[in-house]
Amino acid sequence: MNDSSSTSSQPASTIPPDDPRRNLTHAHPDEDQKLHHIALVGDTYTVLLTGEETAGRYCLIDMHVPPGGGPPPHRHDFEEMFTVLEGEIELTFRGVKSVARAGETVNVPANAPHSFTNASERPARLLLCMCTPPGQEEFFMAVGEPVTSRTAPPPELDEAAKAAQMAKAEALAPRYRTEFLWS
Repeated sequence: MNDSSSTSSQPASTIPPDDPRRNLTHAHPDEDQKLHHIALVGDTYTVLLTGEETAGRYCLIDMHVPPGGGPPPHRHDFEEMFTVLEGEIELTFRGVKSVARAGETVNVPANAPHSFTNASERPARLLLCMCTPPGQEEFFMAVGEPVTSRTAPPPELDEAAKAAQMAKAEALAPRYRTEFLWS
């Protein structure tokens, strides 16, 4: 007598085995002195997870955006997701404005023109600016100025320093798959 239920085998897993060389990463943005806090375009960005820490899958950036802050119009060939934790931001996506408030998440598709600004009177915090694949965190570290904490104000730059930072950003943008869209 042939009982096929007792001879059935488990299919082989298509999931790769665990890589014990990779460790759990636990970011503490207000306490961890090893995290990079970067002042750029009037904002302060804290790199919570680098592409190196996620095996090239994504990077995660905490963004503290003061009133009037935010990047100029740009686009890049990677996905970018924002979750607003505090405050609100005004997004411009393909020329159309909208508002994202605390508790809301926005995904910007790769290659789409966009920008955002904090149009309110109080700081906004965009925790979980996730870019996939990573690289945006490297661009920020290459162009921005180091600061001491997640909420540290950016240094005051005179016009010459601002122009130099923008020239550096424009020169490095292609290396980091980014394009600025000046009017």
